[in-house]
Amino acid sequence: MFSTNYFRKTVFLAVILYLINYNGIIAQESKEKAFSPHHQMGISINHVHVFEGRDEEGNREVLSLPAWGVDYTFQFHKKWAVGLHTDFVIEKFKVEKVYANDEDKETVERSYPIAPAVMGIYKPNESLSILLGFGGEFAKEENYFLTRVGLEYGYELPKNWEIFGTFSYDLKWNAYDSWGIGLGIAKNFGRK
Repeated sequence: MFSTNYFRKTVFLAVILYLINYNGIIAQESKEKAFSPHHQMGISINHVHVFEGRDEEGNREVLSLPAWGVDYTFQFHKKWAVGLHTDFVIEKFKVEKVYANDEDKETVERSYPIAPAVMGIYKPNESLSILLGFGGEFAKEENYFLTRVGLEYGYELPKNWEIFGTFSYDLKWNAYDSWGIGLGIAKNFGRK
């Protein structure tokens, strides 16, 4: 049968091989996970929803408007990034200003508004992003200051590509609110 000495040598050799292999796995993970600042450009197709919409007769109507999103992001830290995220609504619509007092209710028309916002981004993990920023909604009729909050979830693809889902809520000061959902694709530049 097997001697105790042979058993000890076998266990010792197995432990050494395991530690060498384990050390190699840890070194490989640390190389893959090393952070380097990088830029990202993304485009998304969105639906913007407005609860204060109005139809042609002036009746209340919930609007679902098609939109494009174009995003630039610079990730300067493993957990932090900044960006310029812009939404382009590709329809004309009417909306009632909800922040006017009851005596001054007003229905306004919006023609293809563009809404850029400078965003601060916190990434609790590699896939999830929490966004907060300020900007404006610009249309030929009138411009509004806005505050935007959002969530994004990305899935990495080969060659520095990423697909992502996005949810955002825009508070247009002294005007109306909207929320949007979208699906997009992005490319990372400068990532090592």
